[in-house]
Amino acid sequence: MSRERFPATQAIRVLRERGVVFTHHPYAYEARGGTATSARALGVDEHAVVKTLIMEDDAKHPLIVLMHGDCEVAIGVLARAIGARSVRPCDPAAADRHSGYQVGGTSPFGTRHPMPVYAERTIADLPYLYVNGGRRGYLVGMMPADLLRVLRPTLVSAAAPRDTR
Repeated sequence: MSRERFPATQAIRVLRERGVVFTHHPYAYEARGGTATSARALGVDEHAVVKTLIMEDDAKHPLIVLMHGDCEVAIGVLARAIGARSVRPCDPAAADRHSGYQVGGTSPFGTRHPMPVYAERTIADLPYLYVNGGRRGYLVGMMPADLLRVLRPTLVSAAAPRDTR
């Protein structure tokens, strides 16, 4: 009987070291498909797919923001919540440098450089969540309590409905 092989990313190493029980969810990656594509491929609610965003504050210090897939980050609200004058997404090359992952495959686990992590407060209320496992086209599923235990994020309320225009 053949065993299915899954990526051995830095994120997976961290999850295993920390004793996290997780499930593997590979899917066909589509450039610019985002969480809508992965949620559809996995047959799960997009709200339970947590995106990992690499952003920077006004002093150009990088940070990680975890947000529901079907929401956007209210940038001004986030900046006030973390005590910054402003926050903005990093350009893709800078995000890759800070995280050690390729945009579209960024995991909050096992980043190249330590960064503060901020998570939308309501992620903790999900029964189960899916987050990038460190490679494009690969999510891992886990209990929110495990994500919170390993990452120890600061919880914020900065979700805004996604603009669907």
